[in-house]
Amino acid sequence: MIRNRHILVVDLILVAVAAFGAFALRFDWLFLQYRPEFTSYLVAALVLKPIVYFPFGMYFRYWRYATSHDLIAICFAVSASAVAMAVFVGVGRASGFLPEFARPVLMIDWLLTLTLAGGVRMSIRVIGDARGTENKPEALQSRRVLIVGAGEAGVLVVRELRRNPQLGLTAVGFLDDAQDKWNKQILGLPVRGPIATLESVVRHAAADEIVIAMPTAAGSTIRQVAQACGRIGIKPRIVPGVYELLDGQVTVNRLRKIEIADLLRRPQVIGRAEHVAYLRGQSVLITGAGGSIGSELARQAAFSKPRQLILLGHGENSIFEVHARLVTQYPDVQIHPIIADVRDTRRIEAIFDRFKPDAVFHAAAHKHVPLMESNPEEAITNNVLGTRNVLRAAEQVSVARLVLISTDKAVAPTNVMGASKRLAEQFVLEAGRRLGRAYVVVRFGNVLGSRGSVVPTMQAQIQRGGPITITHPDMKRYFMTIPEAVQLVLQAGGLGAGGDLFVLNMGEQIRIMDLVNDLIRLSGIDPGDIPIAVTGIRPGEKMEEALWEAGSAVSSTSNPDVYRVVEHELHAESGTKPSANDVIAAAKSGDADHIALLLQLALPSYMRPTAPAGDVHRDDLEATRPE
Repeated sequence: MIRNRHILVVDLILVAVAAFGAFALRFDWLFLQYRPEFTSYLVAALVLKPIVYFPFGMYFRYWRYATSHDLIAICFAVSASAVAMAVFVGVGRASGFLPEFARPVLMIDWLLTLTLAGGVRMSIRVIGDARGTENKPEALQSRRVLIVGAGEAGVLVVRELRRNPQLGLTAVGFLDDAQDKWNKQILGLPVRGPIATLESVVRHAAADEIVIAMPTAAGSTIRQVAQACGRIGIKPRIVPGVYELLDGQVTVNRLRKIEIADLLRRPQVIGRAEHVAYLRGQSVLITGAGGSIGSELARQAAFSKPRQLILLGHGENSIFEVHARLVTQYPDVQIHPIIADVRDTRRIEAIFDRFKPDAVFHAAAHKHVPLMESNPEEAITNNVLGTRNVLRAAEQVSVARLVLISTDKAVAPTNVMGASKRLAEQFVLEAGRRLGRAYVVVRFGNVLGSRGSVVPTMQAQIQRGGPITITHPDMKRYFMTIPEAVQLVLQAGGLGAGGDLFVLNMGEQIRIMDLVNDLIRLSGIDPGDIPIAVTGIRPGEKMEEALWEAGSAVSSTSNPDVYRVVEHELHAESGTKPSANDVIAAAKSGDADHIALLLQLALPSYMRPTAPAGDVHRDDLEATRPE
């Protein structure tokens, strides 16, 4: 390994060579006989030039991975040293120390020094790259890799392949839709044409693997590549996107197989990760921090450098895992793991009194519709009582900002889970208006990849060989990835002034059958080769979801992917809060029928999915509804 002290020794030799060459080119090779000023100039160059190099980092860089930025630093350092030598000559002439001096020598010396100093440093990288590509282990058969995407990510992949010959992967070229790159070379590899030519290029180049190096590409582009790979029997891999890189760097070892999250039938909502300014230096508390949304909230909140981060959750294993990961990634943030149940009023109040958070993200909730239909008491006590406890504790310690994570199932709810979230929304919106604080609700649809969601379930079914179970082929749902949903939640949390309902831009609803077919193809299977079983719509499920009630007032915000929604029903406070409290009391008593009746009293848009004999019907409720 070449160390910087070795480079310093080489520099001294090069400085002498450049000085000698400058005099020789200006005069002749016998100049020593009649140019006595050379000795003084040489001594000054050997002293001054290395001293000037130091502030420019010429001896503090790892030249094995030198870039264009390092080359610019070399130019500045050599130019500064030339100025220092010019000053030396000027002072020498003025004082009589140098009775004569040919000024062209300074320019020739600058050019020679720049060539020699830059050449030596750049050669370190060239030699290192060359050594990395030779003498691969004979036992490891090299596989040929075609890179889709000739941008920064594609260049990074090629460099990583060359730095890691033990992987046995050799890049054979690029594909890119940018026409100005076609038939040109990048890192010595040809750009073979547009992405549409993938199948013919794979055959012509005898490629064994495909790497998609387009982290910001639209889902339609990724799907096009994936389908082409499926036709030729190659499973592509994709460079991780920006959200997966908040805590690290892209390397070949982190290339992953395509997941359904890459194939959203819309562009990704967020193009880049951002610090959330209102969290910097604050005390941030997240409930449900061990869940899919809560853990990602914790990760992205920690990225914004809060003063302290409180991870509150009921499951000790999940909180342990999240805490262990975050303390490693963000050692400068104080992170406190807290095991508690949001239904425990005194415990929640004690936690809030201890940490006095500035911002609270309330993500703790039961979310599975069929389970909550069978266990309505749990849905109400966790989602409604838990939210009330968090709100009361927040009010007591004057929490300035609170965000409730809600769901599209709270819109015209047909199940207990959705109804419980609707009541939780009402609590937060009423508190925000009453207190004049930034207490807001953020509502969005299904989250791809969350625990227990449809995609991981289908992936497991495919691995078992089927059948894939769906409730109805024409059912549609909104989908969003966990990182983009959380990023928008954090941004929406900074928009509210008090009592605001925000809805995230979810794009168009996706037909579940289309989702299934895409997932099957990505698994390298023809959709006709795996059975699909239709089980029928379950109690409480809808064919399609909605993001807001009919007749709502929807307006834009400063973020084009976050809408402000006013649902007039939510602002009708008459009888709402007492009914919600009654629902909580019924849940504590375990009376499921009474829970159903009170939900219908409290929520005008709620409709039970079924009405068994003996149940109270909606017409009967109208006579008993409070005025």
